[in-house]
Amino acid sequence: MPSTPARNPLIDVLKGLACAAIVGHHLAFYGPMSDAALPLFPGLLAWLYDYGRMAVQLFLVLGGYLAAASLAPQGLARFDSAPQQVARRFVRLVVPYAVALVLAIAVAALVRPWFGHPSVPAEPSLPQLLANALLLQDVVGEEALSAGVWYVAIDFQLFALAVLLLAGVRAVPGLAPEQRMRLLRALVVAGTAASLLVFNRQPGLDMWALYFMGSYGLGMMACWAVRSGRPVPWLAGMALLGGLALALDFRARILVALVSALGLVWALRSPQLLPGGRVAVRLQRLGQMSYSVFLVHFPVCLLVNALVHLLWPQDPLPNALGMLAAFALSLAAGRQLYLAVERPTPTWALAWRWQATLVGAGVLAALADGVL
Repeated sequence: MPSTPARNPLIDVLKGLACAAIVGHHLAFYGPMSDAALPLFPGLLAWLYDYGRMAVQLFLVLGGYLAAASLAPQGLARFDSAPQQVARRFVRLVVPYAVALVLAIAVAALVRPWFGHPSVPAEPSLPQLLANALLLQDVVGEEALSAGVWYVAIDFQLFALAVLLLAGVRAVPGLAPEQRMRLLRALVVAGTAASLLVFNRQPGLDMWALYFMGSYGLGMMACWAVRSGRPVPWLAGMALLGGLALALDFRARILVALVSALGLVWALRSPQLLPGGRVAVRLQRLGQMSYSVFLVHFPVCLLVNALVHLLWPQDPLPNALGMLAAFALSLAAGRQLYLAVERPTPTWALAWRWQATLVGAGVLAALADGVL
């Protein structure tokens, strides 16, 4: 989800659409504005509530595509140090992540005394703060400090898994480059199949990369299909894996991932389909800052929900307008986070400073509420 050096306008447009769907889903899901506005837009809000979260599958496919394009565009690792790649990814993810969580803690502490709603996070504990800071909250069974941050942890796991797989294949002795490429691609296909057919059918594994490797692996396969002179075998393999997975256990999320991966190959191999026009330009800009919007939108929506509920608890029109305002303010806040924090090159010192600020802010909030 974070920005990449080489941008593709179509991918940015898709990320923009997926980002808008996720923000809309959380606005519909968390309420109470959506509850009051439901009589005005019952169909739209029901769709966002039930299906908006499916946009995560598009993000997973795009994440796999971009990882393959960056790390091994031809199926061979082109980086020198695996630990350096993983560390760089961690820093790029956690700096804006920590900033957004500090804001989430502050907003929750501000509204908690007068906005009694289930969407307001409880006062954080020290183990919860440390787990969230290290992207381990779901692994160790701690509550997330903001909506959707589970995806950040999964994105990091998937990227690290891809890097380690690439480095492992490169370390196998006695193989020619062509053999290494075939071995790597075979392992990615095998991992994708294992996830789609086995691991993704186990809900208890949804805190681990293996659960999501099916969608991510389809994205990696899509990258190699786009760059291949013979894309048909790749497309057939993707369709076969997806079809088997759906026949074995139909999951709408896997259908979305499969259609996204196949559609991405078709679109990127058709230059005439590159987006144009004002709407596409705006979606492209949203896609560029989608990670920051994704991180910061929940505290923004929480604050707007609290204020609108305080002033117009039951009126449909003010609550519908409040939802639009929350959406627009989320984009504005995301743009500021992108420009000030995500876009500049981060450092380890900055990452640890913001991690410490996150833990410190949470401790202060808990002390203020008398929890610690």
